[in-house]
Amino acid sequence: MSRLLFTSIVYMLKSIMKKRIIIMGAAGRDFHNFNLCFRDNPQYEVVAFTATQIPFIQNRTYPNELAGVLYPNGIPIYPEEKLIPLIKEYKIDGAVFSYSDVSHEYVMHRASLVTGMGANFVLLGAEKTMLKANKPVISVCAVRTGCGKSGVTKLVCKILIEKGKKPVAIRHPMPYGDFIKQRIQRFAAQEDLIKFDCTIEEREEFEPLLDAGIAVYAGVDYADILKEAEKEADIIVWDGGNNDLPFIKPDLEIVVLDPHRPGHELLYYPGETNLRRADVLIINKMDTAKSSDVDVIMKNIKETNPGAVVLCAASAIRVGDGNLIEGRRVLVVEDGPTLTHGGMTYGAGIVAAEKHHAKEIVDPRPYAVGSIKNTLALYPNIKNLIPAMGYASRQIKDLEDAINNTPCDLVLIATPVDLARIIKINKPAMRINYEIEDMGKPTIANVIEKFLQEDEI
Repeated sequence: MSRLLFTSIVYMLKSIMKKRIIIMGAAGRDFHNFNLCFRDNPQYEVVAFTATQIPFIQNRTYPNELAGVLYPNGIPIYPEEKLIPLIKEYKIDGAVFSYSDVSHEYVMHRASLVTGMGANFVLLGAEKTMLKANKPVISVCAVRTGCGKSGVTKLVCKILIEKGKKPVAIRHPMPYGDFIKQRIQRFAAQEDLIKFDCTIEEREEFEPLLDAGIAVYAGVDYADILKEAEKEADIIVWDGGNNDLPFIKPDLEIVVLDPHRPGHELLYYPGETNLRRADVLIINKMDTAKSSDVDVIMKNIKETNPGAVVLCAASAIRVGDGNLIEGRRVLVVEDGPTLTHGGMTYGAGIVAAEKHHAKEIVDPRPYAVGSIKNTLALYPNIKNLIPAMGYASRQIKDLEDAINNTPCDLVLIATPVDLARIIKINKPAMRINYEIEDMGKPTIANVIEKFLQEDEI
């Protein structure tokens, strides 16, 4: 038998014996896991992606241009509700769980569903899905959505600039539009947000960094994204999404915790993994935290990662003129994901309204319409707030209508994005911002300075 014939037979047998895989995701980690671990691997056939958590991301196709030569027709994306029939129909060998900020209990319910159908339930190891960079990498991640990691990222970049370094941020993916156009995205100005037709959720993450003069990369194919970012960066700063793990192997791993949700650092996936891996742990929002809640977090840190450096920080709220809030009926608009899968019931807007003695925080639920009304019904923990949801143009219109329908004297916009750039609000509005500030020593700057010195960067 010739060597060529033997090789052909072996390849054919391997093709027949391919393991059939479904990747369970939410338009981000799922595609990265595929690109890194399955795209060019002939031992596997990824039959489908499933999608959940984020609206309007299913019933699409991950295109051949990104999926590679093994997938000439691309890979379909179904709602996760179809997971059981997909396992049955395609005789699936394994389901790879690839999304974040879900409780350990939720993960095991998904595992029970999959294994009960006879398939394997797979969690990929942290470093199995990390790219290796040619430049130093600082990652900023969290144990839950809404801990304040984006503010920490911004501060880390500011410190690096003051030290004469050029940081470039690489942001966790949010490919909610055209996959091919979003393969590699570079943002350096507000015009780029329009160019890439960014959703409100994308703008919330990119806009504060752009306003600070920091270039941001994001997209779908992070191996290619990293190559481009390395061309202009002295240091890569990974800005995580939800409570997900870094896609790029960090040289310094910073993780942010929230004392308003004590104990959550041990209850959510993969936030606990971040907690255990961290070099530096930042307990944020200390200015508004209860000491008993901080004690819970400190106890959990001591038991899980006693070698980490622990810092304390405040999310200092910035209000233009608090007198404009006093005695007014206010409508509060907060960051969407923090309220939805992040599970928070309030944010900076509520804190500002209470601090400056608003007469009333208006309940928007009777006036909400369309997808915003549906979101408020789906997350009954959200009261007296509008989550700034805007994953598609029709949802942005629903947000605009919900705000404009709600009777109030003043709208407090406590999202990282300036909504006035996106929607028209028919009543007075005020932005509520926050900045990360150190509370005690060592400071975040101390940690960055030590990192630069030790690594001779």
